[in-house]
Amino acid sequence: MSIVSEVVRQWKRLSKPARDFLNREAMTGRNAEFRMRCKIIRNLARGETPMQIHRILGCSRSQVYRMSHRFVKNGIVGLVDQREENGPTKVLEEYASEVLAAVAGSPREHGYDRPTWTQELLILVVRKKTSVGISRTTMCRLLQRLNVRNGRPKPYVMCPWPQRRKSRRLNDIKRLEKKLPRHHVMLYVDEVDIHLNPKIGNDWMLKGQQKQVLTPGQNEKWYLAGALDHQSGRLHWVEGTSKNSALFISLVDDLVQKRYRNKKVIHLVLDNFKIHSSKAVQAASDRWGKRVQFHFLPPYCPDANRIERRWKDLHDNVTRNHTCRSMDELMACVRRYLCIRRRTGKHGYCAAA
Repeated sequence: MSIVSEVVRQWKRLSKPARDFLNREAMTGRNAEFRMRCKIIRNLARGETPMQIHRILGCSRSQVYRMSHRFVKNGIVGLVDQREENGPTKVLEEYASEVLAAVAGSPREHGYDRPTWTQELLILVVRKKTSVGISRTTMCRLLQRLNVRNGRPKPYVMCPWPQRRKSRRLNDIKRLEKKLPRHHVMLYVDEVDIHLNPKIGNDWMLKGQQKQVLTPGQNEKWYLAGALDHQSGRLHWVEGTSKNSALFISLVDDLVQKRYRNKKVIHLVLDNFKIHSSKAVQAASDRWGKRVQFHFLPPYCPDANRIERRWKDLHDNVTRNHTCRSMDELMACVRRYLCIRRRTGKHGYCAAA
């Protein structure tokens, strides 16, 4: 006997009030899942096949067969959500806290050789802590609810300075920034490399297809030395073919002689790159005198240099996945973006020339 015939026979066994209840719930039921189940049984009772119901209602054929078997076996009771009888929920606050604690660390901390997490491994580790086992589907929903994402870690290098010395230096810079004397200016300084071979990064693309980025093959480099005004947010920069002390000196000369010639003191916050403290820079310091004061950041602390974010924006908007065929074309795009950013003071996009 076909499943349709079995449902029709079970339907005829129902009382008229029970059939009226199913028809009413199929049309105006408040619970969407129960309403769909009643529609499936109603349509089967009319003689429609599972394939026809799949096309009419948009549900899967497996759901049609599952509901029909439950209706034949248990009647209307079989259509009720059986998850309500699963007992108390397993994913309590204690379980969620253990998941967050595990994700913040590494599987190696729990005796596994694998350095990255999988949902199955999270289930095993947390089950040892709580004696509660859940399915991978439940773990997936829990991770979404906890806003846990699968992303790319950020590499960093440990600062060789003691923590107290590092904190003291960073706090001195913050205090100077907050209590900057009148007629003084404070700028964050750093250099950036512009490569003709594009930096490859994420982009939207169609499913089953992978975008291709045509590279020139023979790489060329150009360099910018920039200074970001912490008060106005304006970026000043100079360009060069080499990242050396001459490039840095030309930036400081531009700041002293043009950009901030009316300022008594120019405070420069910069990293410990060798071109910032070379003999050539020390010799140039004689003509700058006390107007230029260097404030070196602790080693390996790029996050403390505000200009790093500006360079990231430059890469995201210009150099990543670019299709420029020459360095002149690429640098024209770089200058156009930086000029718009300096003029408007806002992050935005620039149209191609």
